[in-house]
Amino acid sequence: MPTNFLHTPIEYLNGVGPARAKLLKAELGIQTYGDLANFFPNRYIDKTKYYKINQLVPETTHVQVVGVITHLKTVGNGKATRLVATFKDATGVMELVWFRSQKYFKDSLKLNEPYVAYGKISKYGMYSIAHPDLELLKEHKSRQHSAMTPIYPSTEQLTKRNITNKMMVRMMQQLFSEINNAFTETLSPELMHQYQLVDKNTAMRNAHFPSDADLLQRSIYRLKFEELFFIQMELLLQNRVRKTRIKGYVFDQVGERFNDFYNNHLPFELTGAQKRVVKEIRGDMGTGAHMNRLLQGDVGSGKTIVAVLTCLLAIDNGFQACIMAPTEILAQQHYAGVSELLEKTGITVRILTGSVKTKDRKLIHESLEDGSLDILIGTHALIEDKVKFKNLGVAIVDEQHRFGVAQRAKLWKKNDLPPHILVMTATPIPRTLAMSLYGDLDVSVIDELPPGRKEVKTVHRYDKNRLSVFSFLKDEIKKGRQVYVVYPLIEESEKLDYKDLMDGYESIARDFPSPQYQVSIVHGRMKPEDKDYEMNRFVKGETQIMVATTVIEVGVNVPNASVMVIESAERFGLSQLHQLRGRVGRGADQSFCILMTSYKLSSEAKTRLDTMVATTDGFEIAEVDLKLRGPGDLMGTRQSGILSLKVADIVKDNAILATARTAAQYVLQTDPQITLASNTNIRKVMTFLQSKKGFWKYIS
Repeated sequence: MPTNFLHTPIEYLNGVGPARAKLLKAELGIQTYGDLANFFPNRYIDKTKYYKINQLVPETTHVQVVGVITHLKTVGNGKATRLVATFKDATGVMELVWFRSQKYFKDSLKLNEPYVAYGKISKYGMYSIAHPDLELLKEHKSRQHSAMTPIYPSTEQLTKRNITNKMMVRMMQQLFSEINNAFTETLSPELMHQYQLVDKNTAMRNAHFPSDADLLQRSIYRLKFEELFFIQMELLLQNRVRKTRIKGYVFDQVGERFNDFYNNHLPFELTGAQKRVVKEIRGDMGTGAHMNRLLQGDVGSGKTIVAVLTCLLAIDNGFQACIMAPTEILAQQHYAGVSELLEKTGITVRILTGSVKTKDRKLIHESLEDGSLDILIGTHALIEDKVKFKNLGVAIVDEQHRFGVAQRAKLWKKNDLPPHILVMTATPIPRTLAMSLYGDLDVSVIDELPPGRKEVKTVHRYDKNRLSVFSFLKDEIKKGRQVYVVYPLIEESEKLDYKDLMDGYESIARDFPSPQYQVSIVHGRMKPEDKDYEMNRFVKGETQIMVATTVIEVGVNVPNASVMVIESAERFGLSQLHQLRGRVGRGADQSFCILMTSYKLSSEAKTRLDTMVATTDGFEIAEVDLKLRGPGDLMGTRQSGILSLKVADIVKDNAILATARTAAQYVLQTDPQITLASNTNIRKVMTFLQSKKGFWKYIS
């Protein structure tokens, strides 16, 4: 077998052919021997036990029986037919039943020949197995069998075309007989010894055909370790390359602007976490390396002040700064906040969004190019080609996962050398996910709230409690507070029994009548000018209640709003519930979040609601969310090999992930260029991966 057997098209495997190859490609993405070898079982069944028919009991679920088919018949009429086989052994009689592919089985099954039948038993008069795994006894004895039978993921189309689990097992057996222990070792002897890992050939064979449960466990561990190790190697190398090869501007001055603001205009004492993060950023910018730092801070933790201080460091060193936000609302909020903080400093701050008039836009362009504009805040309008800076020194990107890679890259090319980059997110990212998705960035965390902030009290209430909830809202409004009421839908859905926004608005208007109460309404289908008008009324305190959809999830800062009511809260994801709750608790008053639901709750919805009531810690919430939803959903379309892992699971395998990262760090510390003879295997894999960017499936 040639060394590049992994690249052999799957149609050349004995028993596959062009038609099956086409189906395997369409349904499972399997195109080559390598794809098939890395298509792992999702569970295993112990088939060491054989039952006699008279030993069967209803409490047993899956059984394996040896017997002969003595009779075949079709039962029923029209579409409701089934093929029934009488199956006997020396102790009794049972039935085997097929509802699909009846003609195929009727034509191919042999009467009075010993078969091994495996499947889930049912009892309707006599015992039966529907759609059993069936194999002639003589073939069963001749094949390579392990103590545990692999069960591979499948699809409806594969089942329809008779590519059963038994056929997948046969293809794997054929593959392993052809390649004959030809897998190349990918890890160094030192790592193998240190972490007591089985070799690659043993791991691959036992992942598909385990000889015992212990060896299966060790083999799967080794493959997971390997997969996560090489992801961490690439991320750590990217980080090192950026720091050593990509030059950054040296900001070695902590000058007049920074010190004047810090000593004379800072409206509050920084928290310990904020001071630590600013120190980390100063350290990055003073080295001459290119800063690429991720700033995680829960809702209301004070990321904006860190962003302002970062901008001042750039300005003190003769450079400009920009802050880019994903929505106009969020950009406006940043502009208002930054302008207010810097209004007595003489630093010029402007905003650029799609709605800025042409005349103002021209002035902004001119002041950017002549250097008189210090800080520009805006949306994706900042990355337009006509937006040119005199000398952009730092770019701050808020909620950066909402921007595409190409969009961010445009912003980074706004100067000769790339500006220092600070990306901020209010979406707490679990450590395991940050380690894998953002392993190439340096990470800072603001993990304490500013002094004076009170924790938002969260309660869960059912629809029957609505009158008492409304009474509570009226009490809060009497105190001069304001209220959000958020709905998941805009229009009524026939399939879902949820209150929609318009019904909710009418209900609120009835219970909170004008002129005593004023109510705003905001949703995504409104014209931007109408939305802004309603938002501004609420911000100014002209309305006491804001009825809205999730458009207010980010971007609205109303310290006077003390209550967040989330209707049909079971329909929201955990991180979204947490973001919505973050709209209140921004002032010194005690704030509340009320989760309204019906009594019909799934166990997962109950877990989400219980988590929200139990904690306001965004990182704790993110860990639960990760377990419930998985990494793909949690991070949206963020592109990374981590979301297409073949065998590892970053939620369940976070301990292996941490071990793999430690191992990768050790390799790069002891052999920075990966040139030692002992690391030859690792070097070969890294060279291949970097030439086939993102093709993790070929690491075998």
